Amino acid sequence: MTSTTASTTSTGSTAAQGVRAVLVGGPTLHLKVAGLSILTDPTFDEPGSYEGGVTLTKLTPPALPAEALGPIDLVLLSHDQHADNLDDAGRRLLGRVETVLSTPEAAGRLAGVTGLAPWDHTTIATPDGRELTVTAVPALHGPAGCEPITGTVTGFVLSAKGIPTIYISGDNASVELTREIGERLGPVDIAVLFAGAADPGRFPVPVTLTSAEAVEVARILEPSVVIPVHTDGWAHFTEGADRFTAAFGSAGLDARLHTPVPGTYFDI
Repeated sequence: MTSTTASTTSTGSTAAQGVRAVLVGGPTLHLKVAGLSILTDPTFDEPGSYEGGVTLTKLTPPALPAEALGPIDLVLLSHDQHADNLDDAGRRLLGRVETVLSTPEAAGRLAGVTGLAPWDHTTIATPDGRELTVTAVPALHGPAGCEPITGTVTGFVLSAKGIPTIYISGDNASVELTREIGERLGPVDIAVLFAGAADPGRFPVPVTLTSAEAVEVARILEPSVVIPVHTDGWAHFTEGADRFTAAFGSAGLDARLHTPVPGTYFDI
């Protein structure tokens, strides 16, 4: 069973009262929301390996260079510890972005980053005169107690008058935390789920959502649209977009699924 792919265009302007997006690769999604240019977890390096506590190997190049996206108003950075969420080129890009939101720990390591603890929020003026509220929401990058190894991560919820409410999971592996997000903030319209069942070899379970867990999250948050990212392009991603699509098809939720074609803009 195949997923529904949103309508595509050849430009990066914002669709009226909606959202326009393009997947660069991995967790890097470019969004145009209420006139703002927003980027998640910037990764623009060419394929290669990164040494650290574990070796992470990138397999595919970015579908678009950073320059093709134009000026970025806001970066939503789930965490800065791992190269598959912030690589060398991504770090260089941060210095050209007015507002970068992440965890308080990332703010202590990176100049120009504003840290938000879970449930903290900030507002950003939009070019069309509205205010976009960005709320940091809890995330857990692995099983309970993983933080000394994986570090602190965050997700985000975006909301503003007249636009869809967007949940961006970040590298979250906890279904229960999304239940808490739903209870506190209500249903969302669009869920951008970092999935891929990432397995760097440090734990007996994946450190991001499996496809089956993503189905559970969709049932909890009830989004009209689910956008899978963080499923392909790195050796430690163990469940690709095809597995994600199959899980949503088996659950009868394939009508909600918009699987991005890397490098191709789509409207929601």
